[in-house]
Amino acid sequence: MSDRPLTLMAVHAHPDDEATGTGGVLARYAAEGIRTVLVTCTDGGCGDGPGGVKPGDPGHDPAAVAAMRRQELEASCEVLKISDLETLDYADSGMMGWASNDAPTSFWQTPVAEGAARLAELMRHYQPDVVVTYDENGFYGHPDHIQAHRITMAAVEMTTLTPKVYWTTMPRSAMQRFGEVMREFGDDMPEPDPAEAAALAKIGLPDDEITTWVDTLAFSGQKFDALAAHASQGENIFFLKMGKEKFGELMGLETFVRVQDTTGAALPENDLFAGLR
Repeated sequence: MSDRPLTLMAVHAHPDDEATGTGGVLARYAAEGIRTVLVTCTDGGCGDGPGGVKPGDPGHDPAAVAAMRRQELEASCEVLKISDLETLDYADSGMMGWASNDAPTSFWQTPVAEGAARLAELMRHYQPDVVVTYDENGFYGHPDHIQAHRITMAAVEMTTLTPKVYWTTMPRSAMQRFGEVMREFGDDMPEPDPAEAAALAKIGLPDDEITTWVDTLAFSGQKFDALAAHASQGENIFFLKMGKEKFGELMGLETFVRVQDTTGAALPENDLFAGLR
């Protein structure tokens, strides 16, 4: 028998993604004694600056934003009791279509083989039993999320490891409720136009295509506090407006699609480590 601890590796694009998509499982499995490893691929420099200054606006300093977000990331990891933080520190590419997509140092412009080789070294070091990242579309089409997916899947191929691999997702049954709550707590939030509504309707998956439903309600307070640690980023303010109880109701279940497995654990499952313990 190996003395190596069971290990979860989550590969995310930016500081704060770890809390939004996987804060519940990271906190839950850390509490269960599982080693939790977070790999954050970019520096988050295309995020909001102090006072909400947007990228491209006067006074926005990507280097200063990246330094601030690193501090926030470390605080979030402390809240979630993450065992190990690894940062690849590629330049944030910004949203799809931004000029920053074309920067030679951006994550989006990084050859997949290069990023995958760096990640593969981390995989060989930590030997994760479970790896979590995004689907081919990066869940909602962000270039850095797409690139995180690409390097993760390539890195797994580069190693001799056989972890269970999961992609984050949301059940379509929850998306309508999610939109209702967003409008309830965002008083100035307009109704989405038809094109936006159609795009939102494609996010996530039909319930019967989701393989893994993990109850993280008991850890939703930690997830809330981890998001609060990223206070500089305006997109998190909505989640914080609703308070911990409502947040737990909406965000206390995390769902995934299992795309690689050698355990034969039956589906659907309620544990990323089903078949491993």
